[in-house]
Amino acid sequence: MDIENSPQKAILKDVAAYYSSKLAQHGTAPKGVDWNSKESQEVRFEQLCKVIDFSEPFTVNDLGCGYGALVDYLRGLNWSFSYAGYDVSESMIGAAQTRFPESEATHFEVAAEPSRHADYGVASGIFNVRLDHSDEEWLSFILSTLDILNRTSTRGFSFNCLTSYSDKDKMRADLYYANSLDLFDLCKKKYSKNVSLLHDYDLYEFTILVRK
Repeated sequence: MDIENSPQKAILKDVAAYYSSKLAQHGTAPKGVDWNSKESQEVRFEQLCKVIDFSEPFTVNDLGCGYGALVDYLRGLNWSFSYAGYDVSESMIGAAQTRFPESEATHFEVAAEPSRHADYGVASGIFNVRLDHSDEEWLSFILSTLDILNRTSTRGFSFNCLTSYSDKDKMRADLYYANSLDLFDLCKKKYSKNVSLLHDYDLYEFTILVRK
């Protein structure tokens, strides 16, 4: 699905503009996708990838892929995989395609949802920056995106969010801090009996793993 045909068109256009500006400012580096450091970025990847069974080759969809940093992480661990990355920012996808020319192992596409089914789906950081949108609008966006991840992932999916347990004096008005227990409950009831909530790593966020 492209941005124009998405029910969240206004949100996706704002998000695309925000991350395109970050890329223009910082380039293909963690700050280019609004992360503080490579170390924190890789901590997030480590948590998200706990949903994957690495004992055999796998396919993965990366929703909100940015410039493709997850490919670097997966290749660094020598896993056998086929990867497809999707992002609403055209400049992000352009940067990713420059870094990883099209092949059987990697594919990048400007889109609001995957155009193929994969064993696993991951979404890192796409639920954080709400800008001027209300809590209600943003939660609706999160829930519809989780439906997309579920629909396009055959073996499981994972995602992260900033946590509502963050220190109040460090919370920003333009960011969304999700209730981890509410989202765990939703995933448990709606998507699978096998759901894990990871809230024990040293970042102001949590990761949820849904195994089918």
